[in-house]
Amino acid sequence: MNIRQLLDDRITAALHSLGAPDTVSAIVKPSARPEFGDYQANGVMAAAKQLKTNPRELAGRLLEVLDLSDLAEKLEVAGPGFINIHLKNSWLAENLGGRPPVAPTEDGRGDRRSPSSQTIVVDYSGPNLAKEMHVGHLRSTIIGDAVVRVLEFQGHKVIRQNHVGDWGTQFGMLIAHMVSIAEQSGGVGGVAPQLADLEAFYREAKQRFDAEPDFANAARDYVVKLQSGDAECHALWQQFIDISLHHCEEVYERLGVSLTRADVKPESAYNDDLATVVSDLQAKGLLVEDQGAQCAFLDEFKNKDGSITPIIVQKTGGGYLYATTDLAALRYRSGVLNVDRALYFTDARQSLHFQQVFTLARKAGFVRENISLEHMPFGNMLGEDGKPFKTRTGGTVKLVDLLAEAEERAFTLVTEKNPELPEDERRNIAHTVGIGAVKYADLSKNRNSDYIFNWETMLSFEGNTAPYLQYAYARIKSVFRKRNPSPTLPLSGEGAKIALHEPAERTLAVKLLQFGEAVDSVAKEGLPNHLCSYLYELAGNFMSFYEACPILKEGVAEDVRNSRLQLAELTAQTLQTGLGLLGIGVMERM
Repeated sequence: MNIRQLLDDRITAALHSLGAPDTVSAIVKPSARPEFGDYQANGVMAAAKQLKTNPRELAGRLLEVLDLSDLAEKLEVAGPGFINIHLKNSWLAENLGGRPPVAPTEDGRGDRRSPSSQTIVVDYSGPNLAKEMHVGHLRSTIIGDAVVRVLEFQGHKVIRQNHVGDWGTQFGMLIAHMVSIAEQSGGVGGVAPQLADLEAFYREAKQRFDAEPDFANAARDYVVKLQSGDAECHALWQQFIDISLHHCEEVYERLGVSLTRADVKPESAYNDDLATVVSDLQAKGLLVEDQGAQCAFLDEFKNKDGSITPIIVQKTGGGYLYATTDLAALRYRSGVLNVDRALYFTDARQSLHFQQVFTLARKAGFVRENISLEHMPFGNMLGEDGKPFKTRTGGTVKLVDLLAEAEERAFTLVTEKNPELPEDERRNIAHTVGIGAVKYADLSKNRNSDYIFNWETMLSFEGNTAPYLQYAYARIKSVFRKRNPSPTLPLSGEGAKIALHEPAERTLAVKLLQFGEAVDSVAKEGLPNHLCSYLYELAGNFMSFYEACPILKEGVAEDVRNSRLQLAELTAQTLQTGLGLLGIGVMERM
């Protein structure tokens, strides 16, 4: 349910019945303070301006034609024309009767399509297979995965696309190094152990490329062979790709990300279409030759001095670039996958690139007119010094090392708090807490902003953190263990009628029913921090409810206790579902 949308639709319809133009909407938002009701409609002022009438007078006329008697106990005009909406306790309680739906499947790939669902491609993660995954790949991977889970939860058909970098001149260098090692070890099979550390392997190859002219010439020859379809060269390249992808899969599994090998759609997949992309653009008069390169100069990207930043789609000498591959990918996603939306999660430095590519693709007719092309940029993860996150020696932080440190730090915390637990249980808790803390610290920030990476903050059990929310869930579950210590007995209070008498009960009920609004916001805007903020507020509302409304205390009437148990269980379900959409697990005990 989305209460905000329900109110907006009905109030907007009433405004239109009073003559307001179709461009006017109710602009319903949650109220900032309880005395102003649960929601506030702010669109009357804009409608009054269009109708050239007094906004407060229009608000009065609106209340005469607006019927919200089934869900609101009071409507009132405030200020210059705001409409304050107070929802009925009985309506809130009745709509809480159904529990929030659980995620489709554990990996989020269930099919719950509805008539209004869309086919959506999400391009995310996209590591370069020449190197190991590092912290620079974290944001794209986990933000994209959270949005994918939310979209599938809503019933959309989502196509994951892991656009990995597996092509280009550096692969000739790597193949040359592979061949050299294989010759020394007596066969290609001896290469695999050398690739255990991809970063070291790449570094060795690069050093040889820079220092050994014969090696550099051999590397260039391998590039030509690879791009010409040489079978032996392709087999060596494939071995490197397989080992690289295996490394990625290990990181995804540890990180709890739903990407699989089947989602990989690498740069090389579009090779056969690149020449056609260029010739089609030329046929449409969209390319001009500039210093030997094929470029598109679009008026939409004129600089202040009148010059235009070009889109280079073919280099001097015939080589292709990211723009060429991205144009081919767009054509494939529109024409073959037939998607309604295409979402791209890459860092903000690529914003101009995607604006240009999207514009050129539309001008060339590579995509359907009704497809929505959306770049979802994000900022940088920074160290305590405010600079890009690095190791103490200034090197790139491997993602697998970051996750290992997160688990070890969480294990130390868990051991301090619960030394009596068996080590394997502490390890399991540490994995869930540590990985969840890293992911939530990122997802809880607006993706458009940079953020400071801080271990102490993200692993804190206080504030807007994953451990705080995981603890809130575990605390609710402890209530049921106290009430009903036997796991074989039915849930106490299950099926009980919910009644809202205390202010804290009502506040919690309203927040529970706003879950759908948070989910819809993430799906529309690609901002998981909206769901994080919701879950944090929900946990806070529950803590206030728990303190103000005794559940297991002697003297509490059975119907009141069971109603409160229902509210507690609904909160636990919502926390579990919401965190699950973020790719974060929960535990019954912490």
